[in-house]
Amino acid sequence: MRRIISALAVTAAAAATLTAVSTGTAEAVPPHTPVVFVHGYLNTGVVWAPARAAFQDAGYKNSELFTYSYDFNASNKVSARGLAAFVEKVKADTGSDKVDIVNHSMGGMVSLWYVKELGGASNVAHIASLAGAHHGTYTAGLCSIAFASCKEMTPGSDFLNTLTSGDETPGPVEYRTWYSPCDGVINPYTSTKLQGATNTLLPCEPHFGYLADSRLLSQVAAFTAAS
Repeated sequence: MRRIISALAVTAAAAATLTAVSTGTAEAVPPHTPVVFVHGYLNTGVVWAPARAAFQDAGYKNSELFTYSYDFNASNKVSARGLAAFVEKVKADTGSDKVDIVNHSMGGMVSLWYVKELGGASNVAHIASLAGAHHGTYTAGLCSIAFASCKEMTPGSDFLNTLTSGDETPGPVEYRTWYSPCDGVINPYTSTKLQGATNTLLPCEPHFGYLADSRLLSQVAAFTAAS
């Protein structure tokens, strides 16, 4: 009888240990840093639907993904201030001390103004920029007379001169860009590159193709998920 009781005790102890290890492993998996998607000119947050799907396929929860929509005709300075407020709300809602930012086209200008000119670098862990108009695009001349954002997006504007002066990748933020000679909208296409960032050349990606390219979006999700 003593042998039976002893055997049962050992079995119970082993089961308890396995349960504790299993529970510990599950609890050790941290949540992802919240991701804020920032669209470009002539777009809204709806364009990020494929990206949200790709990020969820990569293991993100829907509650970790946020889209920031703004008036793309307004000054990018105004949009950047709106992004600053949006980031603070995401941090408060999730309890995270940082966010990751994924942007497209003019959203790159909005994101960098927030990080560089509004002190946002301390709130951001990663910035992934898809065809970002970081140094402007001559295509913006088509609408620069009517709208402040387009005027600011024209190469040589006061806005861009300020944005690109000094350190182009400030703070403890991990920066990565994706750019392509097939862009067709960002002119020159090398405008996206940032000094100090990991700049990724894509052989041929049209400007709006970035938003639906599942393979690329999975690569972006892997970048933001990295510590």
